[in-house]
Amino acid sequence: MSVFPECKKMKRTGFFPALLLGGLFSAMVPVLNMAFRSELYTGQGKPPVRILLDANWQMMAMLNILLVLVGTCILYHTEYENHAIGKMAALPIRRGRLFVDKFLLMAAACIVILALEAAAVGFCSFRWFPLPEGFHGLILELLQNFGYFLLLMMPAMLLSLFIASVCENMWISLGIGVICVFTATMLPSGNFAWSLFPYALLFQIPKSLPAHTAGKLLLAVPIEIGAIGIAGALFANIRRRFT
Repeated sequence: MSVFPECKKMKRTGFFPALLLGGLFSAMVPVLNMAFRSELYTGQGKPPVRILLDANWQMMAMLNILLVLVGTCILYHTEYENHAIGKMAALPIRRGRLFVDKFLLMAAACIVILALEAAAVGFCSFRWFPLPEGFHGLILELLQNFGYFLLLMMPAMLLSLFIASVCENMWISLGIGVICVFTATMLPSGNFAWSLFPYALLFQIPKSLPAHTAGKLLLAVPIEIGAIGIAGALFANIRRRFT
C-alpha cells in the first residue's frame, strides 16, 4: 500500500472538493473581518500576524477541526462501504500500514488548508498593516505560526482516524468527533492539563502563550502523536484477526 492508491480511491468521493472548499471558506474569515472591521485592529501595537490570529484563529481552528472530522470519516467510509475492509483481510498487506497511509493523505490535505489560511493572513497583513520587519519577516512569522498549527492539528487528526477506523457507521464516528469538539470548547482554557485534550490543542496559539507554557505544550504534543498513532496502527492489525 502507498498514499497514491489512497488518492485514487478518494477521487470517487467528495474528499478533495470538501476539504478544498472548506479551506477556502476558513481562509476568507480574516479577509472578511478586515474588510468590514479593519478599524478595530489597525491601531493595535502588536505584530500584524499576532493581531490577525488573536482576532480570527478561534473560528478558523473550529472550521479546521470540523474539516478534519469530515475528512477522516470519508477516508474510512470508503473502506467499510461494500465490506471492502473485510475483503482486504485476505490480501498480504498490513492494516497498520493502511492507517498510516490515510494519516499521510489527511496530513497533506491539512497542509494545503493551512497554506490557504496562511496566504489569507499574509494578504491581510500586507494590505492593512505596516510591515516593520519587511516581507521576509512576515513570511517567517507565518511559517512559524502555521507550522505550530500543523503540529497541534495532528493529535486530533490521528484520534479522528482512530475513531473512524473503529466505527463502521460513518455517522457514529462523526457524531463522536462533534461531541469531542464541543467538549473541547467548554474546557477551562487556563488549565494546562485540559489544554492537552487532542481536540482542544488547535485552539491554542503557541506564540501568544507564556514561553514556559508554550514549551511544555510543544513537548507534550509529539508524545500524544506517537501514542495515538501507535494505538491506531496496533488496533488495525489486531482487528484483522477478528474480521
